[in-house]
Amino acid sequence: MKAVHVYVTGRVQGVWYRASTQREAQHKGLAGWVRNRRDGRVEAWFEGDAAAVDALVRWCHEGPELARVFDVEVAAVEPEGFRDFEVRATV
Repeated sequence: MKAVHVYVTGRVQGVWYRASTQREAQHKGLAGWVRNRRDGRVEAWFEGDAAAVDALVRWCHEGPELARVFDVEVAAVEPEGFRDFEVRATV
């Protein structure tokens, strides 16, 4: 079990980044959440199988077709035991 807290910077809002992240996470069997931040970044929490978490972090560097990712910050965290993956409200 691995968990990471991620911040994605670039043109990542208004390009289906959150919905695409949710789809990718669910496809990989991961739990957690994703949300927009008022500062223009996308923030996410991924937890589950280590290889799947690493694969989703790699995906975050590209994102959906219309996204333009400039930076991805990743911090290892303790898993919180999420059971599904959700899109959360903007903070």
